[in-house]
Amino acid sequence: MPVLNNIQALNYALMQEMERDPSIVVFGEDAGYEGGVFRATVDLQAKFGVDRCFDTPISESGIVGMAVGMAINGLKPVVELQFCGFTYPAFNQIISHVSRMRNRSRGKYTLPMVIRFPFGGGIRALEHHSESPEALFAHIPGLKVVAPSTPYETKGLLLAALRDPDPVIFMEPKRIYRAFKQEVPEEDYVIEIGKANIVKEGEDITIVTWGAMVRDTLKAVEKANEKGIHPEVIDLRTISPIDQETVIQSVKKTGRILVVQEAVKSFSAASEIIAFVNEKAFLHLEAPPARVTAPDIIVPLPRGEQFYMPHPDMIYEKINEVVNFLT
Repeated sequence: MPVLNNIQALNYALMQEMERDPSIVVFGEDAGYEGGVFRATVDLQAKFGVDRCFDTPISESGIVGMAVGMAINGLKPVVELQFCGFTYPAFNQIISHVSRMRNRSRGKYTLPMVIRFPFGGGIRALEHHSESPEALFAHIPGLKVVAPSTPYETKGLLLAALRDPDPVIFMEPKRIYRAFKQEVPEEDYVIEIGKANIVKEGEDITIVTWGAMVRDTLKAVEKANEKGIHPEVIDLRTISPIDQETVIQSVKKTGRILVVQEAVKSFSAASEIIAFVNEKAFLHLEAPPARVTAPDIIVPLPRGEQFYMPHPDMIYEKINEVVNFLT
């Protein structure tokens, strides 16, 4: 069984699925010859040729618009947009066409396409490189939004996205692209889109998180365990559709909810999670729902990044606060 990091798992999944399905084409800025800015698509052009893995002009709207036409006409495009902040020029195509084609055509056309891009901070990048815009995409009906947290999850979720009949926004937490390795099965497997994963069982508090924050949350939980606190940690995996059932059942067991996200606080995925917990599990709560998030500011340039991003100590302090509410 190969031991891979997240970048290698992405490449591994693309390689396997392109061999299985000749309709898949991969393209984006530097995605062909160079293999992408982070090398997620390395060797794909050498193996499958320039017709199936190629470079594009620097025009995100044009890249996604071209993918729309391809998907309608029988191909399965995999678009790589270099950074999260570069998705904004493509918003018109994503909102006006990608998300609406099934509804517009009354089901005659679907768009089996994947739009991939790295997101989040932690690598001291430039402006427009470190946003966490999952809530922007999750707000749009017709899009599925996925954010894996480990190499195993990355391969299984990407294979599921590549086989989905509808468009999937596949957000890759770049801070953990090469942070650690994990055994990833060679054989084919998929992880269901829309199904969360209970990473660690517990009974004192439910913690919901995703992407790079899963790793930081587990570090905080180790410290909490030393103090006799046993959180239950849920990796959401999919921001949309969101797995409300797994979260609600956990909250009914623990009586407390903490959401950890790298994105800004207001109008966020964390806000939505707390809203449906209040709607469906209010009488089970023993403490107010809580969040650990970035502040409501633009991501600072590298020198100030460490003051912006949530970290394990912040998460531990909030765990302790919620568990000891009114005690």
